[in-house]
Amino acid sequence: MTTSDDGIGIAATGMALNGSCNGNVDIVDFEGCAASDLLQLIMEAFPMARTMALAPINALNHGQALSMPEDPGNAVLLDRFGIRSGAHVAMVGYFPPLVRLFEEMGVHLSVIDDAKGMGNKNAFYGQLGGWADVLLITATSIIDNSAETILCHAGPALKTVLLGPSTPMVPKAFAGLPIDMLAGSAVTEPRQALKIIRHGGGTRALKPFMCKVYWLAA
Repeated sequence: MTTSDDGIGIAATGMALNGSCNGNVDIVDFEGCAASDLLQLIMEAFPMARTMALAPINALNHGQALSMPEDPGNAVLLDRFGIRSGAHVAMVGYFPPLVRLFEEMGVHLSVIDDAKGMGNKNAFYGQLGGWADVLLITATSIIDNSAETILCHAGPALKTVLLGPSTPMVPKAFAGLPIDMLAGSAVTEPRQALKIIRHGGGTRALKPFMCKVYWLAA
């Protein structure tokens, strides 16, 4: 999503969650829409509508996101939350690079991912009350409207990170939720990023044209 003042924002489509590519969904032309009209879609139940709200949120916040500190190698994430050998991490959404890193480090990991059919939700939610030290939640949980359901199971000592390229780097939006870190991305090369998106590329292809940024709660 781009704005008239050169902002650019991306958000996952959630297609794997709702079958949006099966040809049974009416096409809506969003090009040229006012951002204020699109933002209202964040309250819709349909995941693609929520995507069409989240992308302009990220586009309108593009300049602010670019000014945030960077964490390209996840050093801040690991150090701030004590993720080391023996730590217990619960992960919502399968992030292959982090999974590989945690396995190499000897971190105890529990994962649920609806799109991949991974994990048992009831067992996972139980782990958030005491077993897990850190909870990593994919920002696509905003799109499928599951973030607050997940967070309501969090124990008082659990540290929570919302992460992924879709993450809206707007701390005030999470003031009422137990979020300790936002770990998102900001597009650094809009033309190249848009080309990748037009050709159906995903996070891996977009990575060279984005920087990883973060915000930490006080």
